[in-house]
Amino acid sequence: MFLNHSPLWGESNGAAVWWGVPPSSLPVPIHPVVAFVAMDFVGARDVAEATAAKASIPDAQYLAGGTDLMVDVNLAGHRPSGIIGLRRIDEIQDLGPTRIGAGVTWLRLEQAPHRALAQAARAVGSPQIRAAGTIGGNIGTASPAGDGLPWIAALDAGIEVASHDRGRRVVPWNEFFTGVKQTSLAPDEMITAVVLPEDETEIQEFAKVGSRNAMVISTVSCVVVRTTAGYRVALGSVAPTPMRAFRAEEMINAEAAPSATAIAEFGRIVAEEVRPITDHRSTEAYRRHAAGVLARRLLERCLVA
Repeated sequence: MFLNHSPLWGESNGAAVWWGVPPSSLPVPIHPVVAFVAMDFVGARDVAEATAAKASIPDAQYLAGGTDLMVDVNLAGHRPSGIIGLRRIDEIQDLGPTRIGAGVTWLRLEQAPHRALAQAARAVGSPQIRAAGTIGGNIGTASPAGDGLPWIAALDAGIEVASHDRGRRVVPWNEFFTGVKQTSLAPDEMITAVVLPEDETEIQEFAKVGSRNAMVISTVSCVVVRTTAGYRVALGSVAPTPMRAFRAEEMINAEAAPSATAIAEFGRIVAEEVRPITDHRSTEAYRRHAAGVLARRLLERCLVA
C-alpha cells in the first residue's frame, strides 16, 4: 500500500527505479495528487511590517513554529495565498514576569519563571514540537485541549493583539476564546503577547490526564494557583474553551484553613461545573471525574507548598 506516501524515484543504470523496483511492477499510488500553488512570502522583521503585510495580503497566514499550520497544509490540502514569517521579530520573543511574547517556544517555556506554565510546556508534544511550537500558536489555534490555555485562564491573563490600521489592544482571555478553535481575533490582527496581571501569584501547579504519559493530547488539564487574593482553578478539554470553576473557587476561598472535607468538596464542585463531551479520546463521565481529581490534587499541592 502506498497510501499518503509519494513514490521516491531515482536513477539506476539510466532507468527510473523505486528502491530498486522497476516502475512497471509498482502498484498505482492511491493518494491524491498534490498541486503546488505559488504563494507570497514575507519575512517580517517587526510587528509593524508583519501587520502591514497582512493588510496588503488579507488571505495570508502568519507562520511562527508551523506545528498546526503545516498539518493543515500537508494533510488537509490547505493552500494559503501567502505566508508571513514571524521568526525574525525580536519583540515577540520576550519572556518576562508580566509579558510573554507570542513567539516564545515551548522549549524556552520549560525554563520559564512561571511554574505551572513550565510544567505545561514539558507536557507538550515531542522535543521537536516543543522546539518549534509557540505559545502564540497555541492561543491562535484555540483548541479546547491546548496545554497553555488553562494557565492563561487561571492567571486572568490578557491576549495582546496588533492590527496595521487599529494598533494594539489587550483582550481578556474569556473574551478572546469564543468556541472550539474560535477566537475574537479580527482577520487583520496578529497575536503579539500574553499579558499577565500585576497581582502576586504565590503558588501555581499544572497537571493533565491523557491516554499515555507523553506526546499526548490532553483528555483533561488543570491549573490551580494561589494568589494574594485567594485560589483560582482553570481547566482544559472539559468545555468548548478553557474555563474557570468559579463556584469551586468561591467555596474554597471561604475556608481559612481548608480541611480534608473542604478539599474533597472543592473537587466535587469542580466536577459539577465542567461541561465535557464524549468523543474518541474519552467519555463525558471520565472527564468529569478526572477534572475533580486533578483539581483536588493540585489544591493539595498548593496547600503544602
